[in-house]
Amino acid sequence: MTISEAVETGGYAEDFATRGTIPLLPGMDPFYRSPIDPGSVAPGTILRSRPVTVSLLGRIPQRVRAWQLLYRSTDLEGRPEATVTTVLLPWDADPARERPLVSFQCAIDAVAPKCFPSYALQHRSRALGAIPQIEFPLIVAALARGWAVSVPDHGGINGHFGAAREPGHRALDGLRAALRFAPLGLHPRTRIGLWGYSGGGLATAWSAELAAEYAPELDIVGAVAGSPVGDPAAAFVRLNGSPFAGFAMVFTAGLRRAYPRLDEALRAVVSAEYLELLDRAEHIATFPLLARFAGRNANRHIHGGLGALLTRPEMRTVLADIEPGATAPAMPMFVVQGVNDEVIAVADVDAHVQRYRDRGAHVRYLRDRLSTHLPLQFLAIPVMVDWLADRLAGRPLPPSEVRTVWSVAVSPRALVEHAHSIALLVTMLSGRPIRTRSAFR
Repeated sequence: MTISEAVETGGYAEDFATRGTIPLLPGMDPFYRSPIDPGSVAPGTILRSRPVTVSLLGRIPQRVRAWQLLYRSTDLEGRPEATVTTVLLPWDADPARERPLVSFQCAIDAVAPKCFPSYALQHRSRALGAIPQIEFPLIVAALARGWAVSVPDHGGINGHFGAAREPGHRALDGLRAALRFAPLGLHPRTRIGLWGYSGGGLATAWSAELAAEYAPELDIVGAVAGSPVGDPAAAFVRLNGSPFAGFAMVFTAGLRRAYPRLDEALRAVVSAEYLELLDRAEHIATFPLLARFAGRNANRHIHGGLGALLTRPEMRTVLADIEPGATAPAMPMFVVQGVNDEVIAVADVDAHVQRYRDRGAHVRYLRDRLSTHLPLQFLAIPVMVDWLADRLAGRPLPPSEVRTVWSVAVSPRALVEHAHSIALLVTMLSGRPIRTRSAFR
């Protein structure tokens, strides 16, 4: 469907008429293949578009307006590529009303195509265990504010989980494409926010760091990064052999795709059995992968142990490259992290935030004493969305500070917002239209 056709049909009506079809995986779906050389157009140029039906857990179709955009972006080496974002509006969006745009970076945390948001969010997708399906209520929380939302496949068509900078390129170019997509009713000076949690928080950090140089024309007014990994190399070492060892494995699988020299180094020291396990990890959704590889220790499969791999020049180069924080974001940031997070160490996020603050960034950092990793993503929805809403509305900026609280979820304001979140979930389960809430603070 061309942009003009999408405007004429409204997109969503045609989408609901065809929602009975089973979506193809990205590698089999011709939509993901650019009709022209991506290098012949500017970053953010729309190459294809189509309406889609998104759903809760792939089973309950949601009454929102949704399209996919194939657009031109840039990979780690500066080469042009094509990737996809899913763009959404609330059901009752008024095309004449000005609205902000938010890029929500999912915690893809996988290289399997079934975990790409563009596939996992589609109705009838077969993506059980893909994190984007679990995060869909956060996207709906943004839609309920009346915002347009872009959900990029920030790992790219080849699933480069963990790679440096690429997620930022893809998210920022997805925003450029969304601004150009007429059915969203946006314009070049639309106010923009960034948001993501865990692996999506890391992608948000890359987007925030790169925005001023890579996409200076975008009016990005704030970025929310929940539990943004902080030090991927440290997380890799710490999670190895733990109940979350699957993260370390899929992290390795993604990096060897993005950095060919690392793949060569791995093959020199890693057993054939472990390479086979990495190949399997490339086809498994995140939660089944965590269950299958819980406790797996790479030391058993590496000649000389994990230390021998980590000291190889190729590995040291990659690990240094993927650490965020070398560039101060130009926009203000809000970071939230669990003090007792069992997946992402609070010390790593503390250091990440301090790198930003040392370079002059404005960061409001809340450390939550009680929450663990997955619950905090949902318990912190009120503080994350409210902070972002204030930036999008141009309200006064709170101080740049580091605070430790018992819980971000128990203030009177947060309790009211949790009630709204429960009501939204009921709406999602019922399949009723996702509409803009009538009043906010």
